[in-house]
Amino acid sequence: MTTAEAAPLPASGRPATAPEPVDENIWLEEIYGEEQLAWVREQNARTEELLEDAEYTALESSILEVLDSTDRIAMVGKHGRFYYNFWKDRHNPKGLWRRTTWDSYRGGTPEWEVLLDVDALAAAEGEEWVFHGASFLRPAEGEPHRRALLALSPDGGDANRYREFDVESRTFVDPADGGFDLPTAKGNASWLDADTLLVASTAEGLPSTTSSYARTGVKLPRGGSLATAERLFEVPEDHMMALVAHDSTPGFERTFAVDWISFFEKTTSVLRDGQWVELDVPVDVNVSAHREWLLFRPQKDWTVGGATHPAGSLLAARFEEFLAGGRDLAVLFTPDEHTSLQSWSWTRDFLLLNLLRDVSSEIRVLDPQQPGTDSAWGSTLLDACPPLHDVNAYAVDDEDAAGSDDDSVDDGTDGAAPVAEAEAPGAGNDFWLIATGFTTPSTLTRGTLKRAASGGVESTHEVVRSSPSFFNEAAYEVQQHFAVSRDGTRVPYFQVAAKDLVLDGQNPTQLSGYGGFEISRTPAYSGAVGRAWLERRTGESAGLNGEAPHTRGGVYVVANIRGGGEYGPSWHRAALQDKRHRAYEDFAAVAADLISRGVTSRDRLGCVGGSNGGLLVGNMLTQYPELFGAVSCGVPLLDMRRYTKLSAGYSWIAEYGDPDVPEQWEFIKTFSPYHLLRDGVDYPEAFIWTATSDDRVGPVQARKMAARMQAMGIPNVWFHEALEGGHAGASDNRQAAALQSRSQHFLWRALAGRGA
Repeated sequence: MTTAEAAPLPASGRPATAPEPVDENIWLEEIYGEEQLAWVREQNARTEELLEDAEYTALESSILEVLDSTDRIAMVGKHGRFYYNFWKDRHNPKGLWRRTTWDSYRGGTPEWEVLLDVDALAAAEGEEWVFHGASFLRPAEGEPHRRALLALSPDGGDANRYREFDVESRTFVDPADGGFDLPTAKGNASWLDADTLLVASTAEGLPSTTSSYARTGVKLPRGGSLATAERLFEVPEDHMMALVAHDSTPGFERTFAVDWISFFEKTTSVLRDGQWVELDVPVDVNVSAHREWLLFRPQKDWTVGGATHPAGSLLAARFEEFLAGGRDLAVLFTPDEHTSLQSWSWTRDFLLLNLLRDVSSEIRVLDPQQPGTDSAWGSTLLDACPPLHDVNAYAVDDEDAAGSDDDSVDDGTDGAAPVAEAEAPGAGNDFWLIATGFTTPSTLTRGTLKRAASGGVESTHEVVRSSPSFFNEAAYEVQQHFAVSRDGTRVPYFQVAAKDLVLDGQNPTQLSGYGGFEISRTPAYSGAVGRAWLERRTGESAGLNGEAPHTRGGVYVVANIRGGGEYGPSWHRAALQDKRHRAYEDFAAVAADLISRGVTSRDRLGCVGGSNGGLLVGNMLTQYPELFGAVSCGVPLLDMRRYTKLSAGYSWIAEYGDPDVPEQWEFIKTFSPYHLLRDGVDYPEAFIWTATSDDRVGPVQARKMAARMQAMGIPNVWFHEALEGGHAGASDNRQAAALQSRSQHFLWRALAGRGA
């Protein structure tokens, strides 16, 4: 039953709608109005006058040095014989799309062939383009990858213009010569063949859903228009979006359409003989296809073929057998109370599973050709994951030929050839391994998988790149602790602090969290956090009880609260809709634990979050003000009565509930910060920041929250709105450095400015 169906019907026969509270700031919802932008500029000037002092300037320069470092890892993706990378630095703020060969990349100082200079393109066309990726047309056998669709956003938002690009001539294909050039809109585009695209778009009069995404999928021939293109697929207006895509894997060519009903519900159909055939699975089971296989990951317990599989499992079936009605599913992974599946990636012959065990990584390699004991397929643990680190494995190029499994093949190296030389026999079973930790700069490793003569799968690998160090990591240690939430649930959190941390409650502490959409917060190295928070020092204090004068550094904490994906779908669903309060209780429990352990105190503890994390810290501000001295709230949801009417908010009803339904508004209003503000409360200092061009959450909820707080006379409420940058709040490194510096500097001033 949908939420609309669940609503009571009044005498008119239409669902009742919850009344809207008085909103004196609704005028700020006009994003680009002159009066509204004048208000934004006035607020920006006020905040910049407060924050942008000499310390801020030095901090911004230090963070920008990290972001612009030419020694950081240039991540690559393989297409054919080339390795492609998108790179931003001080000289190329909008970025370069470029490529190199494996030998050149592996040598340490690659010779890059620049395909597109986005700064030059922006200057030539007078548009502030932001590069959002490339999708290649599969070439004919033996031919190089030549044509690609480039996604370019005019302002960093989610709406893209798709343009056909020739990587050999390094030019866009002129529309006058039949080149594809799709108007800017939300949606997706996929190559069907060399002269045809599958497109879901809201451009040229194609309808949009209530969530502002594409409602229709069309088949667009070269030289045609979206308005007249053949319509292949359409979803109801109140569904989230339509997607269409083509899988061109030789021998397994398939065309798919997805009706994304809500954020966590969808149906997938495959085109057979001109008709869409819907895959027969519940709408809350995620489905993916790879060659002859279908994989299933249920969001709730799923009973099929006489067996019940818990939420978060991974199951497999042969594609054609399942379509024909077979329900003999192979169980590849079953979660337990400590372990969850985060992602998976196919090489040519093996399946890599990226797991979390109490928020530390574990990787398993599955072999469909070998029977397993704990799973239907043979499972081998990849020995590559140190404790309290995040490590992820994914294929280099699963469509490439695989290297030989025959050890008798003589390569002339007596078995000593490094894995990188696998280019000749093929990279189909090669994988990338990205490892990072709070005090461990990221490393990029490349490995090769093969079946071991004794059974199982063995791997050889070598480190290809290591990120530079940006702070003195040796002076800090990472600890994992567990707080106990109100209902008794143990909530893990990571603490990064100096090894000689004094537990007297006087350490400036930054607590970060998210808690939504099954997104996991895992360990990650950040030179910016290291420099801007961990290594920053308070002014010298005489100490307490006759202690010697001293200064304090910062403590950085990441909370793994419910609503996230750290323990799989059940951890996420535990904080959905009317259970949302659990996420906030978890975060408050971590804050209270930090205080009770002597790490910090109310005056020294701040919290930070963005997007759904902005809603999280907005609730800390309004529901737990006694725990925090400062709150940094970015690109946030805050007005939960009107969020479904703003930008893409309607698409998140599955997460939060529908405020138009009276029964649901009753619980939603308990976590709507805009409506929880009260007179006479000692609120923490607040910095609310957003971006004008954010077309996902939008800037207006942040605007209205700041305006209401200031009108109520609440002191130390600061607002800043970047005029570009999209939902990320920044579209280049300089903007990102400014954004991070404002947030970090605000928190440090608020929490460490008082004598420590």
